[in-house]
Amino acid sequence: QVQLVESGGGLVQAGGSLRLSCSTSGFPFSISGMGWFRQSPGKQREMVATISSGGTTNYADSVQGRFTISRNNAERTVSLQMMNLKPEDTAVYYCKRLGTAYWGQGTQVTVSS
Repeated sequence: QVQLVESGGGLVQAGGSLRLSCSTSGFPFSISGMGWFRQSPGKQREMVATISSGGTTNYADSVQGRFTISRNNAERTVSLQMMNLKPEDTAVYYCKRLGTAYWGQGTQVTVSS
């Protein structure tokens, strides 16, 4: 079955960095668009970054220039490198196979000021 497992979240000070990773199985990863989304308490889940099967990337304005999404088709992983983190980046981060209802369980990122 389809599985997406996020890892790499944690507590970091403002200005710090974290790298999230999503390991996948159960679907044709190399031809799948993938994305990272996040949800803070009381807010709707929002798109952070997406990457197409061909490697085209797209970012939310709030993270442009600070976050980088990448994929490794051989390892079936999609990663999110987060730099210069801000308290407003605090959220649960989710990995998603685009165009489907498949989500990971999420990983908590907390940025302290």
